[in-house]
Order: sequence, then structure tokens, then C-alpha cells
Amino acid sequence: MKKILIMGASSGIGRRVAEALASRGIMVGAAARNKKALEELKKRYPETIEIEQVDINHKDAPSKMYDLIKKMGGMDIYFHVSGIGYSNPPMDPEREVDIVMTNACGFARMVSTAYRYFRDNGGKGQIVALTSVAGTNGIGQMAAYSASKKFDQTYLVALEQLALEESLKINFTDIRPGWVRTPLLSDEKEYPMEMTLDYVVPQIIRAIVRHPRVAVIDWRYNLLVGLWRLLPNALWIKMRLPSLDEGLLS
Repeated sequence: MKKILIMGASSGIGRRVAEALASRGIMVGAAARNKKALEELKKRYPETIEIEQVDINHKDAPSKMYDLIKKMGGMDIYFHVSGIGYSNPPMDPEREVDIVMTNACGFARMVSTAYRYFRDNGGKGQIVALTSVAGTNGIGQMAAYSASKKFDQTYLVALEQLALEESLKINFTDIRPGWVRTPLLSDEKEYPMEMTLDYVVPQIIRAIVRHPRVAVIDWRYNLLVGLWRLLPNALWIKMRLPSLDEGLLS
């Protein structure tokens, strides 16, 4: 592993991956909206972390990403973690739109930018994205969230097809974790098969290094997702699943 840019490195999974890699001497480009958190990262790892404040919902995000790549001296791996998730049983339209804008539109903006960078700079690289097992089927209280994660997964498939058409050597890895104890989850609730960052982050790093096409974390969720796929919609819609409370991951 050489140089990795992590979009969404200010908290949760993105931050822990950035810290783990930087501590091993790997050059990390850390991007997020939270400038203070990024500055703290840079202070801890001045030699191996470069930072840039980026809001993936703004049109200037691609140019800021290129600024960060320049600071890093190039990019070999793009890791997209940025996203938001809310439980929205009242179906507040603005909340639904916010989720879709960040998780789908922001995702497309930044992942397409990474694709163009690799295409224009040697035609090889790796695009890794943190999606979710929630993208398997629509989840009632998380309609926009689960749909946006499905969008992300489909988008990666489409880009992989495009890379083959253009004879590019770009690897794609779709990492799909289940419930992980991050700021995205309510502190007042316990979630089924909930996993800690200490447990999940090494598996994510392993997936980045080995770059399987899809990595479901962990094996229990891999089995569960397999069962979910077998259910017809008539049965799926009758299931009750736990939902996210207010939380933010970016």
C-alpha cells in the first residue's frame, strides 16, 4: 500500500483507518468537512498525513480533492467513507433528500473524480467504498439510507464495467459492514450483531490490501445478507428491522 486518500476521515471508521495506516508509515490524505478534527490528525501524524477540508456536496469538492492529491504527491487508492444516516419514520422530505444528496450525489461526485484521476494518470489504481449491508434491500425506517447504499453499490458495478471498456487497470472494492459502533448509532440502543471499531477496522484494512470485489463484514452478516437476498418482496416487507437513530458519519 502506497498513498491512500480517505474521504470522510474526521470520525468513525474513516478516522480509525487513517490513524492505523498513518501509524504504519503509509501516506494518508485525510479529507472531511470537520477541519478541527483533520488538524488534530495532522498534528498527531505530521509526516504521514496531509489534510484538506472537503464537503462532498459542494461543487468545489473535486478541485479540493485534487489539491489534496497534490499535497500527497499522488494517489494510489481512493477510499470513500463519507456518508450520513438518519432514521426517518415520519418521512420528513428534507431529511430524505439530505441523505440522498450526500450518499448518492456526493458519492458519485467524488468517486467519479477518483476514476478520472486514475484514468488520466497511468490508467491504474484502486477505488474502495464503504457501502452497507443496508443496500441489500429497502429498510422501512431507513428508506433513503438503504436506497442510497444500493445506488453506491450499483454505481461501482457500472464504473467497473466502464474501466473494462476503457482497458483501465482499476480495482474496485465494495466494503459492506453491518452495525458498527460509530457516531452513526445511538448511544442509548444496542443493535443486533453490533461490532466495535477495534473489531471492524482490521478487517477493512485487510479488504483494502487484498481488494476482493465485495467484502461483507463480518461472516455473520455475510450469511444474513445471503438469506435476505432469497426473500421475495412479499415476505421482506413484513419484516421488522432495527433502524438508525439520529447520527452522522462524515
